[in-house]
Amino acid sequence: MSTDPAIEESIDAAADAVGSVWPLHSFVTANPLAGFEDRPFHEAVADAERLLGGDGYPSADVFRHALADGRIDPELLAAELTAHGYDADPEASLDRLAAESPAETPDATTATDRVDAVLTKWLAAFMDQGRAEWPMPNRERGFYAAFRTVAPHDDEVPNGDAIAALPDRPVDAIRDYLDAKPVGEWQDIFEFQLAALPGWTGFLKRRAADDDAWQSAYPITLSGYLAVRLALVDQFDAPLVASVDEAEGTDASDGAVPLPEVWLTAWEATYRDELVDALTDASASVTEADDGRPDAQLVFCIDTRSEIIRRHVEAAGDYETHGYAGFFGVPMRYAGYDSDVTVDACPPILDADHRISERPTTTDGECDTHDRWHAALDAGTTAVKRLKANAATAFSFVEGAGAGYGATLAARTLIPGRVHDLRDAIGDRIPDTHEFCAPTVDYNPDAVTELREGLTLEEKVDYAATAFDCMGWEAFARIVVFTGHASETANNPFDSSLDCGACAGSAGGPNARVLAAICNDEAVKTHLRDRDIDVPADTVFVAAEHNTTTDEIELYAGDVPETHADDIEQLRADLATARAGAAAERAGDMGADADAAVHETERRAADWAETRPEWGLAGNAGFVVGPRALTDDLDLDGRTFLHSYDWRTDPDGDALEAILTGPMVVTQWINAQYYFATVDNAAYGSGSKVTQNPVGNVGVYQGNGGDLLTGLPRQSLWSVADEPYHQPLRLSTVIHAPVDRVTDTLADHANVAGLLDNGWLSLTVVDPEQDHRAFHYAGDLAWTPISDRPEASPEPAAPVADD
Repeated sequence: MSTDPAIEESIDAAADAVGSVWPLHSFVTANPLAGFEDRPFHEAVADAERLLGGDGYPSADVFRHALADGRIDPELLAAELTAHGYDADPEASLDRLAAESPAETPDATTATDRVDAVLTKWLAAFMDQGRAEWPMPNRERGFYAAFRTVAPHDDEVPNGDAIAALPDRPVDAIRDYLDAKPVGEWQDIFEFQLAALPGWTGFLKRRAADDDAWQSAYPITLSGYLAVRLALVDQFDAPLVASVDEAEGTDASDGAVPLPEVWLTAWEATYRDELVDALTDASASVTEADDGRPDAQLVFCIDTRSEIIRRHVEAAGDYETHGYAGFFGVPMRYAGYDSDVTVDACPPILDADHRISERPTTTDGECDTHDRWHAALDAGTTAVKRLKANAATAFSFVEGAGAGYGATLAARTLIPGRVHDLRDAIGDRIPDTHEFCAPTVDYNPDAVTELREGLTLEEKVDYAATAFDCMGWEAFARIVVFTGHASETANNPFDSSLDCGACAGSAGGPNARVLAAICNDEAVKTHLRDRDIDVPADTVFVAAEHNTTTDEIELYAGDVPETHADDIEQLRADLATARAGAAAERAGDMGADADAAVHETERRAADWAETRPEWGLAGNAGFVVGPRALTDDLDLDGRTFLHSYDWRTDPDGDALEAILTGPMVVTQWINAQYYFATVDNAAYGSGSKVTQNPVGNVGVYQGNGGDLLTGLPRQSLWSVADEPYHQPLRLSTVIHAPVDRVTDTLADHANVAGLLDNGWLSLTVVDPEQDHRAFHYAGDLAWTPISDRPEASPEPAAPVADD
């Protein structure tokens, strides 16, 4: 099929303004303004406000609360305001902020709204992933062709026959509608039309790029979508492009820093200075070597929720914890034993390279027991679904099963804790797949799959060595535990947003099992010794999964040798102690009594009416890259991502490069998602869970239609009506390493340096080779010593550039 390069290039360029959106069942936290990251933050916010209609800064009330609570240093704020030419009086400044807030405009149905109403109805039908009882006809022909067949039957379309008569190729239809427009205006038109429904546009953009099974079966393209949209725009006489007033919007071209960004910068600096001061004080102690061998070493995801449980694990016994990206460095596509679908269990900035399947390894009956239970449950679920959906049986089903259903619903509503206990009891009788299955880590050249199955020996060694090099390991305990994480919730469309972000919204347990299997391979251990990584003969690697809702850590230790049975038994007991301590610490944020904290976490996991089963990564503000000794005496309040790194074991800077270009970028995505969903939940979040409706297993609406909502719900971010629980701050990264090594890495990666230069996150380095002094990144690969930095300045004074 031929294409029109000029049209396709304009569409691709316009689509950059809309961030990618993943389906709800594999929710990926991403910066909703990712397409604007090539410009300074305040300019990006202004451009996004013009195009997407979203606010980019906290409100005056949020800043007022932060100042009153001591989260903004008044002296630092005054200096920042003065440096940027604003009134230094906080109250006068807040009054000005409040006065500059845009007034709410009354809702009025426009021609564009009517276009959106028709489009969203048919997009939902076309994009449905197996939820609809009656699928949209002709989906296999693609969205453009399918819509042409249904339009004549849609009473909301003024002239469906005209749409049915459109050219066979969408690009020809687009060309016809743009015939009177110069090529130079095409991108603006496409950008305006794509941004009208950024949720649906972002989702179809992601789906077209992934080319997954749904896309292969029911294809949709940006050109096909635009051809339909332009046809409806023409019929409803809606505007092709923004009006002059809308296009001008907020002017940020003069480079002046807007007042709310000054407040935001002061808030961030207050948080960052306290963090950096603590890390600078701790830096000197990092050089003190500890020759003792811990009872066990546990590797957790860098997720902020791991920071709390790690402290309690270390307090429970002689344990050492480390932080590493939760996909454990293996970019894999995972096929579970009893799953109908595969998932890419790796960050979205990576492509999956390996297919890993879960296959039975035993014949002792556990597999049969598991299959019987699940077959019975599946059969029952299918029967109930058919009875409820069948018009001939629906009423009789309600009459016959109503009492039982009512009792079940009452129990789930009134005594969810008991439901959790019952579910656990049943779960104990059904073997988990990890008890009788193993991941297919060995390379299988005969497998016929979309990706090659398993890993070669060389790849196994590379993944193991990369993990230990990145974390700076030089010694191993008898037990080493790779701990993935997942959440446990009921009736929660956003459950995948609480799973592992490094695993693209999937559980991290499978990734932990893969790396444990790799490291237990004797051939791998032999080759690691050639790389100066000496794993003792008595070291056993174990996988585990941390339930972030309840803080329970389950060890997958069924095949651990008898010589280590006592170690595992003690570790399990200590993990239970750690769980109780972590839950008690979280109790205050959950509004629960610390003595009943474990029970409260279990209730939240089972309560189908719970809008906030856990806080997830709400509160995230910092990312610390360094050895655990830098932070092990600090309570970071679950607000900091922690990645283990030892600059002394990384002379070439390869590990640092991997961290800055991988985990730091992903954490910035997560931070930006939480930030924007907090400052404008209507535009960048998804509103209240109470009024949401899931659609097609791909997303949620507010009410019964409209754009696909792309961000976090309000309950994940706000604790009370007028004050957010999540403090909307841009990410503050602190690295323990020589400044010149960080500079060299940034010089080699302009995209990462660009994020810093444009203010999407900040970077501070604590340099152990310069008397443990801290240096703040000042832009253009230059640094300002913290002690020499003025309290506030729009430009860094006398920056120190590395040679």
